Amino acid sequence: MSRESNDPKAKHPSPPQKEPTQAHPGHDSQMQQQPDYGERSYKGHGKLTGKVALITGADSGIGRAVALAYAREGADVAIAYLNEHEDAKATERLVREAGRRALLLPGDLAEPQVCREIVARTARELGRLDILVNNAAFQGKAVESFDELDEERWERTFRVNIIAMFYTVKAAIEHLPKGGSIINTASIQAYKPSAPILDYATTKGAIVAFTKGLAQELIEQRGVRVNCVAPGPVWTPLIPQSFSGEKLENFGKQSPTGRAAQPAELAPSYVFLASEDASFINGEVLGVTGGTPLS
Repeated sequence: MSRESNDPKAKHPSPPQKEPTQAHPGHDSQMQQQPDYGERSYKGHGKLTGKVALITGADSGIGRAVALAYAREGADVAIAYLNEHEDAKATERLVREAGRRALLLPGDLAEPQVCREIVARTARELGRLDILVNNAAFQGKAVESFDELDEERWERTFRVNIIAMFYTVKAAIEHLPKGGSIINTASIQAYKPSAPILDYATTKGAIVAFTKGLAQELIEQRGVRVNCVAPGPVWTPLIPQSFSGEKLENFGKQSPTGRAAQPAELAPSYVFLASEDASFINGEVLGVTGGTPLS
């Protein structure tokens, strides 16, 4: 393999110049340039053999890449998602092709009862729950000014992105064994918030605080580790759903690597934090940003 092919700046292609914008929720099946989920590259090593994971937002994007990696590491996977049924079935297929069980769990996490139900069904139908990945997120269209952020959007962003975590974790801790793991998805936006998506960025800051505080209690009282991944720009259906024009064309170019990440590049971080390799890591935020500092 040549030195050039190992260059992180050239490892994956940049997003296309003319990707069509989408309405909420974004769909992988409607993207012209499909994200790389690791179908051809991820190789498992049995790090999660016999485990059961519940992943929210697992129909596409980071969630799908994590579901694929977890399955190839030996875990059964519950796939929670809103209503992107075609995308979710693609994730289900990847899990089953890895020889693991998959459970589809559609529903709106803005509803507390849905948060409880996805946990209960995972434990009941897959027999246990070892890993909870809180990855689902709502991100509205980028706005031109703060005045454009209305109350309905602000509240929905909080309900899906952080309030749902509270309800899902409350339900999950009754099932997670000692050695279990909770992994939350934050963002570089928690540290470098962008005004056009301020509602999203604010919830990501809350997720960091939630992770650090929760980790202190659960490790002591229940032997469960809680950590967080903070991605930089990642090429997922959330992007053409949120941006258009120049913002979409230049997405990720502000990264020191000069490009957005692919979901496949995020998945190993979630595997690491869920595995015994990270047994002494708790309350941490793992930045996968292409070099942009978390500060």
